[in-house]
Amino acid sequence: MSDWINVAVDAMGGDNAPEEVVKGAVNAVLESKRIRVFLTGREDAIQKELEKYTFPAEQVEIVNAAEVIETAEPPVAAIRAKKDSSIVKGMKLVKDGSCDAFVSAGSTGAVLVGGQVLVGRIKGIERPPLAPVIPTTKGASLLIDCGANVDARPSHLVQFAKMGSIYMEYVMGVKNPRVAIVNIGAEEEKGNALVKETFPLLKACGDINFIGSIEARDIPEGGADVIVCEAFVGNVILKMYEGVGGTLIQVVKQGMMTSLRSKIGALLVKPALKETLKAFDLEQYGGAPLLGLNGLVVKTHGSSKAVEVKNSILQCIAFKEQKINEKIKEQIGQKAEA
Repeated sequence: MSDWINVAVDAMGGDNAPEEVVKGAVNAVLESKRIRVFLTGREDAIQKELEKYTFPAEQVEIVNAAEVIETAEPPVAAIRAKKDSSIVKGMKLVKDGSCDAFVSAGSTGAVLVGGQVLVGRIKGIERPPLAPVIPTTKGASLLIDCGANVDARPSHLVQFAKMGSIYMEYVMGVKNPRVAIVNIGAEEEKGNALVKETFPLLKACGDINFIGSIEARDIPEGGADVIVCEAFVGNVILKMYEGVGGTLIQVVKQGMMTSLRSKIGALLVKPALKETLKAFDLEQYGGAPLLGLNGLVVKTHGSSKAVEVKNSILQCIAFKEQKINEKIKEQIGQKAEA
């Protein structure tokens, strides 16, 4: 098949590797005949997991990598020293054009460093941001940046907004996505120095639908489609999202078990409740793409199970088919270079 979408997957990355990663990869190829997966990591461990499943052999390939970059290792040193690691091998497959994308639940630092050093930035892109899709009552929003650039400058945030708009429109299908900057109030004069300096720059952008500031409480309600911030703020928002979501589910479950009446009620509402909670499950959206690179790099949670790995692989299809990198080069990279 000539039109494969080739995805390198770090089989050794994350808390549940290689079991859940391999399972997610197998589920991805079973769901889509467009995907071919290259599992990077220790061949014997990967093969052992693959033997549990039945799948089209032509859609799965093992790329042996003897080393593993651990979460606690200094990212720059690890990328330089461990050239036979599952992360470095996967990144190089993207760099040399063998693969269209790389997915990893491994060390965030190593993935960020490897993305910039090995895959490389699109010319004209100042900083690549991590951009997870998060659930809202109106569907989903893109949080950009959530972990790559803690000390971002206004020009970086402007590029984040533009790349986020492209992603939401062409991958998520949101026409003319609403862009907002995270702030502590709706008024234009509110915010810290970075927000105050960035706000008028975003306001002056004619190629995005900038709607102003957004407060954290309005994010779950879908107040904007692209939520712009630097990585410190974005990471706090993301972790709070995850923590509150998990806590609410736990509290609801406990409340339903307090009496016979509540247990009967729980049985009646369980199907509807399960469907509602599924809409707010971060796993269904896959991982966070590192935008602005010469190839797609997707970072999934370190605790990812098979469903998130599968969805992270499948999201690479729309990214490739919609030519997101080409659009970023045309609309942002060349303009920045000029």
